Amino acid sequence: MLFAACLPATLTGQAVDSLTAARRVVAATALAASEYAAGVPAGGGRVDRPEEVDEAKQFIDQARFDVLFLPAAVRTFSDSALTALRGLFERVAPPADARRLADVVAQRIAAAAGGARAIIAVPAQPPSLARGAEVFREQCAACHGDGGRGDGPKARRLKGPPPADLTDPAAMGAVTAVDIYRKILLGVAGTAMPAFEETVPDSDRWAVTAYVATLPYGGSRAAAVFAAVRRQLDSAIVTHSDRMVFAAYLTFEQVETDVRVRNPGLAVELEDAFSRLRARVAAAAGGEGGEGKSPPGPELARAHRRVLAGLERAERLIADRSSGASLLSQSFLLLLREGFEAILIVGALMAFLGKAGAAARRREVAWGAWVAVGASVLTAAAIEVLFHATPSQRSALEGCTMLLAAVVLFYVSYWLLSKIEADKWNAFLTGKMRDALSTGSGFALASVAFLAVYREGFETILFFKALLSSGGSSGAGAVLGGIGLGTVALVVLYLAINRWGMRIPMRPFFAVTGTLLYYMAFVFAGKGVAELQEAGYVGMTVVEWAPRVPFLGIYPTAQSLALQGVLLALAIVALVWIIVKPSAISHQPSAISVRRGSDG
Repeated sequence: MLFAACLPATLTGQAVDSLTAARRVVAATALAASEYAAGVPAGGGRVDRPEEVDEAKQFIDQARFDVLFLPAAVRTFSDSALTALRGLFERVAPPADARRLADVVAQRIAAAAGGARAIIAVPAQPPSLARGAEVFREQCAACHGDGGRGDGPKARRLKGPPPADLTDPAAMGAVTAVDIYRKILLGVAGTAMPAFEETVPDSDRWAVTAYVATLPYGGSRAAAVFAAVRRQLDSAIVTHSDRMVFAAYLTFEQVETDVRVRNPGLAVELEDAFSRLRARVAAAAGGEGGEGKSPPGPELARAHRRVLAGLERAERLIADRSSGASLLSQSFLLLLREGFEAILIVGALMAFLGKAGAAARRREVAWGAWVAVGASVLTAAAIEVLFHATPSQRSALEGCTMLLAAVVLFYVSYWLLSKIEADKWNAFLTGKMRDALSTGSGFALASVAFLAVYREGFETILFFKALLSSGGSSGAGAVLGGIGLGTVALVVLYLAINRWGMRIPMRPFFAVTGTLLYYMAFVFAGKGVAELQEAGYVGMTVVEWAPRVPFLGIYPTAQSLALQGVLLALAIVALVWIIVKPSAISHQPSAISVRRGSDG
């Protein structure tokens, strides 16, 4: 059960032209097969959800009303086939058998009525989500509720099945946009769901269809379309239905214009991939068991993988949008962490000079630090020039930048390594400072400060370039806003420490920000692989069962998941180590104390 509205149901079966009748019969037959599959397990033999099977039977009965108005050449066949299909429901046959028979009915009727494009419902133009939301509020919210959860003011007073929860991913997972449209068009017998064929214009039916399809995905029309395409392709592979591949392509056409605007080559590739997959599916359906034909399985699987890879690239292109709030907070905390480390380093160098009785030499250290800041700005400018000078390699450069940032973020935030790195870095800086003091060279002192600060500056540039790449052009404002807030916070921290003597709880501060850095390493690892896949330098093996969580950098490909799996495993190792040997934290100098320049 999908869609229950609150208008009086209209009667079906009135005199209609043959094309309209053909569309109704094909729509009702397809819905019957879908509802039956929702109520019976793959092997058949038992009914898990009787209400779905009852709905399937009612759709068949509804389709038979229109058989008399079909083209004469298919009336007898259609009536017999619909009777046979209802018989499959009565015998609780496997859903795949019902789907195959429904496909045959659709193919025969389509051939008699002008072809598949004349029969399969497609919008004349891209539906308007804004209009869809308006129509939904006017026609559907009384029963389904404003949010589509089935809790509208009239829901409790309805007789029969309650309105469906349209936001439930489990219930809506197997429902395509075409299924939604067909139910809006035909209504559902035995429920409060009426037919809107006569009362709502076709453009509005498609608009509300597009809106309803987004509800399980938080309002993202693109995510709903891509999910529907993948479900249709899975059904096409299982049933060897080239018609279902065609239906999947028609569903994809709802977002194809957006893909073509951003990447025309990818749109052409997907058209070709769909065409080849349809041919392979048709060959599989016609060649099974035929003599002299090679098994179509491997070729079909390759064609399917190619379409899935193209769809993954297309969805990343038009559906991935980083949250402005997330980018701002990450930018703020990045600058706060890296800037605070730089302040601590310079403070540690100054303290070293004070202890050595060379406080008068602090000016050289300050000069070295400021030169490092200037060099960091120049480095950032050089990186931008490189990116703008090689637009054809932008995806590759962004991918490499993100992966390099992921490596550095992992190195500075991974507790088991940061301890070793901190000791070595502390010893290196201490040795260089002693050498510079022993020689009396101001340039040597400035060089130590330059090296220490420029290292932090380069890390910061790398991290922010990766963050800007992951956020895209639309996220630049949020990243810059975070930099502004972080700068203000650093000034306040510096004044609080140096003017007012405020003590910062170092270990909690670096523990929290270190966790953030590790999270960002995880995100950049996934997105870096994704960029290299887009550039063609890394393969793409789609893992259909894997989740897709762009804000975590998680994409359903084996390559990106493998790298992120390694980072996740290493994080678990570090966590277990800390739990098993907590004394290691207190007995070993941490990166915090090293960079403060303390004695332990």
